[in-house]
Order: sequence, then C-alpha cells, then structure tokens
Amino acid sequence: MLKLPIGLQNLREMRTQGYAYVDKTPFVAQLAEQGKYYFLARPRRFGKSLFVDTLAEAFAGSRELFVGLYLENHWDWSHSYPVLRFDFSPGVLPDRALLDETLLSQVRGHQERYGLPWREQPVHLALTDLVERLHQTTGQPVVLLIDEYDKPILDNLQSPEQARVMREGLRNFYSVIKRLDPHLKFVLLTGVSKFSKVSLFSDLNNLKDMTLDPRVATLCGYTENELTTTFAESLDGVNLDEVRRWYNGYNFLGEPVYNPFDILLYLDSRQFKPYWFESGTPTFLIELMRARQIYLPALENLWLEEELLGRFDVETIEPETLLFQTGYLTIQEQIWEFDTYRYRLGYPNHEVRVSLPRAVLNRYVPDLMAKEQTRDRLARALKQDDPAALENAFHAFFASIPHNWYRKNNLVSYEGYWASLVYCLFAALGVETRAEEVSHRGQVDLVIQYQGRLWLLEFKVDGGNDGQGALDQIKSKGYHQRYAGQPVTLIGIDFNREQRNLSGFAWERVE
Repeated sequence: MLKLPIGLQNLREMRTQGYAYVDKTPFVAQLAEQGKYYFLARPRRFGKSLFVDTLAEAFAGSRELFVGLYLENHWDWSHSYPVLRFDFSPGVLPDRALLDETLLSQVRGHQERYGLPWREQPVHLALTDLVERLHQTTGQPVVLLIDEYDKPILDNLQSPEQARVMREGLRNFYSVIKRLDPHLKFVLLTGVSKFSKVSLFSDLNNLKDMTLDPRVATLCGYTENELTTTFAESLDGVNLDEVRRWYNGYNFLGEPVYNPFDILLYLDSRQFKPYWFESGTPTFLIELMRARQIYLPALENLWLEEELLGRFDVETIEPETLLFQTGYLTIQEQIWEFDTYRYRLGYPNHEVRVSLPRAVLNRYVPDLMAKEQTRDRLARALKQDDPAALENAFHAFFASIPHNWYRKNNLVSYEGYWASLVYCLFAALGVETRAEEVSHRGQVDLVIQYQGRLWLLEFKVDGGNDGQGALDQIKSKGYHQRYAGQPVTLIGIDFNREQRNLSGFAWERVE
C-alpha cells in the first residue's frame, strides 16, 4: 500500500520511497510548450511547492523520477538545464536586512552548487551575475523558479510601513529578471496573493498570470478522479459524499478541487477536522475583517468585479480580496456584464464555512468557557426545538464580550455587528445557516435549518424592548410564506447599543 505523502514537497522522495503521487506532469509539458514566463497564485498548502519541485526535476533531466508518469513520454530528455530555486517559505523575515541576507545566502548556495566563484555584491547584481555565468559555463539557458514570492510581505502586513520596505526589497530582486531574458529558459513565480504589477513587478511586466486560467485550474489540489484513483487503497469504508462536503469545492474557473493537506490528514486519521484552517489562519485577516466592518453573513453570496478580485497591495488591502486569495472564499459563478467579468464568491466547503465564524468568535470573546457555554445552550435549544432558550443564551454571550473591546471599536452601533455575531454562533455549530434569504416579499435576516425545522430570525437595533416589532415585521412581510408546509418558528430580537446586549425577544410558531 502506497504511503500518504503528508507534509512532503519533494518529488524524488515521493517517487523513490513508496509514496502516492498525483500525476500533475501534464501541466509541466503544457507550460513548457506554451510559454516562458508564468505567475501562479494559490492558497497555502495547496501543492505549489511540490509542483515547483516537479518542474525543477524535469528541467534538470531526472528522467528516472518520471517513469510511468505522463511526462516520461512527453518531454525532451536529451537536454537538461541549470535550475535556480528561491524559496521564501521557511521562517519569518522581519526586516530588509534579513531579507537581503536571505537572498544573498540562496544565491551563494547556487554559486557553490554549480562550482562558480562567489563575488560580494548587492542582491540584484548577484542574481544577474549568477544567471549570466551559469548560462555561459553550461551552454544552456537557466530555469528560474521562485516559490512563495510574496511571503516576506504577507508576514509583515500588520505593519504597513515594514511591508512596504519588504516589497521594495523584493522589487529590487525581481527587477533584473526581464533584462536576463536571453539567458533564461523558463520562469515561474508562485505565491498566495497577486500583487499589482505596478507595485512589485514594474520591471517584470511580461508574466503570464495563470491564477484564473481554466486550462490550469486543477494544477494544484486534487480532482475527484485523482482522489479516487491515486488514493483508492486508502478509501475503503470512506463516505465520499461527506469528504466532498468537508474538503472539496475550491474553484479556479475549472473543475473544483480538494485541498491536499486536508485529504491526506483525513485519510490518515479518518476524522473530520478543519486541518487546513487550523494550520495557520492569520489573526491579521480576522482583525482586518472586524476593522472594516465586514458583514459576515454576506460572505455566503458576495459579488466582486474582476479588478477587485485580483487587486492587492499594501496600500489597498481589501478584506474580500484577501479572503479569496487566501482560500477562505472561492468562485461559485462567473458572468460577463458591462464589459467586465464579475464573480460570485462563497465558502468553498463545510470546513471553512464552520471554521471562519469560529475564528471570528475567538477574536471577539477570549473567554473559552463563555463560548462553550453559549455553544451548549444553542445546541440544546436546537435539539429540543426550544427557541425561548435563545434569549438567555444570547444575553449571556454578549455580556461575555469584554467592555474594553467596545471602547476600542465602534461597531456596536453597526447593525451588521449584531447580525454577524448571531450568524457566527449558529454557523460555528455546523448547522445550515443562511443570511438574508430573499423572497418576492423581501428578505429575512437569518434562516436556521436543523432536522427539518426552520427558525427565521429578524433583528432590530434600538427598535424596541420586547422583540415584537421585529417579529411583526416577519409576519407583515410574509417572509415565512415561502416555507409553507414546513415547521417554521419566527423570532424577533431587539438589541440596545447602550446596554450592548439584547433588549427584547419574542417568538411565534406558524403553520
């Protein structure tokens, strides 16, 4: 039985030590045949580094590693090329000096590997010297692969000035690549975010962006067929529908793919857990969502134009863009409208749909026991179909949010704040939670569906003290009529910004 390649990014080890390998080599041939300069953005832990390693081994002529794979018979093995790899994934670089030192260290390592003498000089000149001399001494143009090109910037986003300094350092390094064109065979940069060409690649404006190219949509991640064939021996007794619900759904304008990190850890333990989410969700992202007053329920059905979807820079960090580029939102639909593409985004799968609201709750309420008590109360209310129990559960939860948090933030007067947290409470339970579900009569704030029963929630801020006004709005607007024939409970909730808590609660069953 083939071993699961958990944490491996090395093709040689996978192919020689009995590990399962999903054959992505058709993409190696495709890219080499169709172009020279490429850029690819994908979320973390999606297999970018393994693909970079696969490219490196192919161009280096390591034919023995490709026996039985597509590339074995679709590659010119009579030629090999010098390969330079730069990798920013290890560690955190907190300043420009360490960035330059790291770059010079990697250049020096390549010089030593190819037996070239080292000359002390600035980073961009060192790279230029290395590529030119390597081409001259080997007689072959150089393959340049840069993995996680943006990590030094992303690691410093909480300090915009430092992030700008790191960006300038990287731009200095990347600026020489275009001028090295006569000495280069192939160039690929990979990362998480797509920085604007003006800010980072002003001198490298010939990169072909493959991020949303349907032809390479499945270059990273596992397709359904790849999962069921490559890992067939590990799927005995596995509920594939549940695996699909938890881990599939990442869409880059092609067939949806599974997150490899999740799949491998699940197949190893056979337990459904948010492996990928818990491996490193940045607190910066959660803080940014809170600071920008992101209405969390809207993330289930968010429309963005192509420009905003792909625009990212230190000076213009849009939370929605960052959520997409980091993998917490994915494309659900693409339309051509008014001479531009627009994209409907949403959560890719159950893992993110549950884990992101949990992460938000953790930032709002540091008291673990308070969150657990609220969770238990909500779960009990749902299981027992007891909407009246929500009043005390919500009241205790909002009372547990520290008062100093309110002093630092101006969201308590924002109606979406209350709705977002109630949404998070239910979504974090894993129950079906739909926001602002639209009917021909209007839209209700929140719909909770559990075991065939529906709860419709309507919120008002400073609108009353008994919840009756919010409840009457559901009835007068007839929001519940679209659910005729199903058990429906209407719930009206008033919030008071001065009290920072519920001020009214009312509910009613309807047929």
